[in-house]
Amino acid sequence: MNKIIAPSLLSADFGNLKKDIEMVNKSEAHWFHLDIMDGVFVPNISFGFPIISYIKKYTKKPLDVHLMIVKPDRYLEEFKNVGADILTVHYEACNHLHRTIQKIKSLGMKAGVSLNPHTSVHVLEDIITEVDLVLLMSVNPGFGGQKFIENTYSKVTALKQIITTRKSKAVIEVDGGVDNTNALKLSKAGVDVFVAGNYIFKSKDPLKTIRELGKQVQIK
Repeated sequence: MNKIIAPSLLSADFGNLKKDIEMVNKSEAHWFHLDIMDGVFVPNISFGFPIISYIKKYTKKPLDVHLMIVKPDRYLEEFKNVGADILTVHYEACNHLHRTIQKIKSLGMKAGVSLNPHTSVHVLEDIITEVDLVLLMSVNPGFGGQKFIENTYSKVTALKQIITTRKSKAVIEVDGGVDNTNALKLSKAGVDVFVAGNYIFKSKDPLKTIRELGKQVQIK
């Protein structure tokens, strides 16, 4: 598959959110990445359904929604209703992961599973054929602007091996500290989707940054 760039709106200017949404619409990015935090699963709170509805109103690209919340099953239908196209839950937050994945799919969304940095990719061996996406956190979730965790490369390689062995169609997404210093190496390891927040929105020319990141991760 072609490599996907997914700017994280957590780093956008919420005082002028429509402007940043329109920038991503015009850019060569493929998805919008939305981090939903509840202050319980992670030590931060981001935004909820009204903001997602607002974003959906103006977006022209799929919404890749990452739930960093406890008991996500309570809200799956609501996330569908406000416009999520891809819905990712954390392995660490789900007591019955298979059931949660099946519910997400039954609602017409693509289903993803995310792993915290300390969680082994091998916990997904029995469910890898059921998911559309695996999101590996390359920082400890909760805040933007953190330093990339170097062990992520080996996790990507191990996950890619599991996907290949099990003949899964799942794509690999990485979120946290992704920039021009690690994107190519991640791509070569097997990453398909690159989430970048501060690197894009804090740059002097976000459109150029997105374009260059997209070119960098294409393996020739």
